[in-house]
Amino acid sequence: MPKIHTQEFDTAVFKGKAEFNTGLFIDGKWVDGSDGKTIDVINPTTGKTVVQVSLGSPKDVDKAVAAARKAFETVWGTKTPGFERSHLLFKLAELMEQHSDRLAALEALDNGKTFGWAKGTDVAFATNTIRYYAGWADKNHGQTIETTDDKLGYTRHEPVGVVGQIIPWNFPLLMLSWKLGPALATGNTIVLKPSEFTPLTALYMTTLINEAGFPPGVVNIVNGYGQDVGQTIAEHLDIDKIAFTGSTLVGRKIMEAAARTNLKNVTLELGGKSPNVIFDDADLDEAVNWAAHGIFWNHGQACCAGSRIFVHEKIYDEFLKRFVAKTKSIKVGDPFEHDSYQGPQVSQQQYDRIMSYIDSGKEQGATVTLGGKRVGNEGYFIEPTIFTDTRPDMKIVQEEIFGPVGVVIKFHDDEDVIRQANETVYGLAAAVFSRDVTRALSVAHRLHAGTTWVNCANMLHPQIPFGGFKQSGIGRELGEYALANYTNVKAVHVNLGHKI
Repeated sequence: MPKIHTQEFDTAVFKGKAEFNTGLFIDGKWVDGSDGKTIDVINPTTGKTVVQVSLGSPKDVDKAVAAARKAFETVWGTKTPGFERSHLLFKLAELMEQHSDRLAALEALDNGKTFGWAKGTDVAFATNTIRYYAGWADKNHGQTIETTDDKLGYTRHEPVGVVGQIIPWNFPLLMLSWKLGPALATGNTIVLKPSEFTPLTALYMTTLINEAGFPPGVVNIVNGYGQDVGQTIAEHLDIDKIAFTGSTLVGRKIMEAAARTNLKNVTLELGGKSPNVIFDDADLDEAVNWAAHGIFWNHGQACCAGSRIFVHEKIYDEFLKRFVAKTKSIKVGDPFEHDSYQGPQVSQQQYDRIMSYIDSGKEQGATVTLGGKRVGNEGYFIEPTIFTDTRPDMKIVQEEIFGPVGVVIKFHDDEDVIRQANETVYGLAAAVFSRDVTRALSVAHRLHAGTTWVNCANMLHPQIPFGGFKQSGIGRELGEYALANYTNVKAVHVNLGHKI
């Protein structure tokens, strides 16, 4: 049987313990993986193992899907009215709020993000997302459609069925809430795979899901690797829909697997190389602060990170001076220290990937204006890094680095920056800074991105949709728009007297 792990915390920001089961969560119970193997969960601050959790296999995915299918057909789906689903989601949000310190501590432990950001942003946002979709559970209505006097026509919004969900390691709890919220509100059952790097908050949530009163099999969580568990979810013939957040490369593979098998519905939230456009009439101090937040928030491990910072030539030198000073003030350190802003990267693999991009920038002739080195001798810490003197063809300008590495690029006028900003395969997010609202909105409307911020960056809300253009994805998370990902529209025609 899987073990209960007790994680003790005695830190500057949190003292206490968090208990969670280390097994897979299938049909409302915790079980060992079929092969009896485990995954080492690493603390990126030290590089040492925190705990071992059960490793799932394709057999375990089959069991989870069977449990989800049974729950969908017997106790969930259209069998549970929307107001009851709403009650359960509200209860889950209440429990998350009560356990916020423990959830934040676990996020900081296996992800490396600071406890302050984890609690104040990730856990709070995740809780509000579940609460937001609790409000939608009994309001996702169809329509009555007029045709003729002897005909009644109406539509129903019915749950898709069994949903496979694969979430990334950069925002583990937040992405779990983005996936669970709309899927549960609309009556679907779930088989979810957390990242093998960051499974702890998902495992902790299984206890809260049971405590909230969700029927067994409605939510199933299978730890594992992408090439085994993830691929099986993507190809499974009894999964009706798949939702994935992660890299564009893996997104392509998932879409291909879905097309090759049962043509399951697919939504993808993928990579980005977001432009941050700063005009000469911007509030310079605010633009500097938001630009730093845009690229260094969550250690740069954000798909919407403002990694390409375009600055008007009239203010370029002054902006760069202030931006360097702001970046120097960022405290890189232990996620459980009060004043740490940036913790370690999530893993040795991600650390090596980021450093390889920094090396590439140097080799291709860009200037390292600040940073570019390791911090300390333990863990996966990287200095916040600023490149200048880049060319559009450089890897650091074109490819998603997913780390605390930004490039600052000079531009001449509106047409020049719009052209440069749109010269990318991605289209997830963008930001524009200007005191001229007309100018800012005009440029914002011409940028090829699913989200555009004006005089801010990386500001998200449960009620506003998020998703990408081009190779940044398909479909939308959050808001009312996300409900469509998890419902089928059925048209019903009722003959009230027409004779043939």
